[in-house]
Amino acid sequence: MLGKLKVGDIMSREVQTVDRNDQIGVADKRMSEQRIRHLPVLETDGSVCGVVSQRDLFRGALLRTLGYGSRAEETLMKQVVVKEAMSGALYTTTPETPIASAARTMLEKKIGCLPVVENGKLVGIVTEADFVRLVAKAK
Repeated sequence: MLGKLKVGDIMSREVQTVDRNDQIGVADKRMSEQRIRHLPVLETDGSVCGVVSQRDLFRGALLRTLGYGSRAEETLMKQVVVKEAMSGALYTTTPETPIASAARTMLEKKIGCLPVVENGKLVGIVTEADFVRLVAKAK
């Protein structure tokens, strides 16, 4: 059964995103409110140009922990834009990709998600949680 599944069978179709020129505070708030760890980053034309992760936003919390206080974190969140904080390399997949191939990519690249793109547009996201959910539902 698992061998026949495609990314489109397990991906999340409702995807939260941010624009590349949004302040990282927007990404941080969206992740906190939605309880998610990854946000695809969109160009002005709607194409995916990157992913910003919870790890990318860790820097603000690090400042606070190092004693710079919440004001330093707020300043950082307002001054830095998503394109400056997001991960450099972008890996994507398609809805027709076998899930084993997507899982291998995530393991090899040590990434927690793959934006799912079809005809140049974002149509979903597949994350580690989607694979865990799949295994938990297996009989």
